[in-house]
Amino acid sequence: MPEQLTIREVAKRAGVSVGTVSNVLNRPDLVAEGTLTRVREAIDDLGFVRNSAARQLRGARSPAIGLVVLDIDNPFFTEVARGVEDAANDVDHLVILCSSAGERTRESRQLRLLEEQRVAGVLMTPAGRNPSRLYYELRRRGIPMVLLDWQSSRRDRCSVAVDNVQGGALAGDHLAQLGHQRIALINGPLEIAQCADRRTGFVASLESKGLKLSAPNDIETTAMTISAGETAAEQLLRQRNPPTAVFCTNDLLALGAEHALLAAGHRVPEDVAVVGYDDVAFAGMAFVPLTSIRQPAYELGHRAAQLLLDERSGAEHRHEQVVFTPQLVVRESTCRPETRSE
Repeated sequence: MPEQLTIREVAKRAGVSVGTVSNVLNRPDLVAEGTLTRVREAIDDLGFVRNSAARQLRGARSPAIGLVVLDIDNPFFTEVARGVEDAANDVDHLVILCSSAGERTRESRQLRLLEEQRVAGVLMTPAGRNPSRLYYELRRRGIPMVLLDWQSSRRDRCSVAVDNVQGGALAGDHLAQLGHQRIALINGPLEIAQCADRRTGFVASLESKGLKLSAPNDIETTAMTISAGETAAEQLLRQRNPPTAVFCTNDLLALGAEHALLAAGHRVPEDVAVVGYDDVAFAGMAFVPLTSIRQPAYELGHRAAQLLLDERSGAEHRHEQVVFTPQLVVRESTCRPETRSE
């Protein structure tokens, strides 16, 4: 491929203007399908590769979007990222994936780096209960931002989330309906909005049925990992009257809790029922298949990316606050207390 090959040669080959070729490369949504196909065929025939570095030096946005999630080790966010990537691929955009690990400082550093890369926009799951100051700064500087897996009621910004209060209530309703009275919660940091919301729904559900979440059974972990779930479950088992059911606010915590219970000689669900949250791909393949609150992870990512790309397109954009409904998926990790053997 000649190093000097330019979009003028592509335009000449396709029989279109230089501006049309530029739109195909940068804003393909503005180009008619027939013209889009013709220009892309010319690009392929000539072997043209645009100089992205030079393009950024001229002040143009990169054909990439940033995705900042809380924890890339959580398979839930892997599925979210797959939805984002599929939506981005439809318009020839790349996805730059970052994980804040729930840390504000790390989140800010990643947002700064993404801005330096002149990304077309950013999807982010805030590391705290509210978006950081930098989120607002980037918006003021014209970078499209969508809050992902984070519910907002404000009409001046886009957000895509699941109703986590309802999700927590579904878990509480399920365990109470099974007849459990000693019910525990293994939760992540309450500084994370999703954890706080799931606890709110769970506690409200129990209280509506005359049940109470006692302090020894209300555990807040510093991380939402399998090992954290194991440690929390071991703590619950040291009580004189340990709980007969446990709700964990993500599936990694639940899988860790399940492992600790089985390792200690307790049966799941006959001795202790376990409910998780997210319904990740392997929840149904656990040693005792896990009852979980399903979030439509792929749809979350795909819809959020569509909103971001729509705002980025320059067309008249209307901010949306999309809220998906969670679903209880019942498997073998829950049962009625009376079915237990004493």
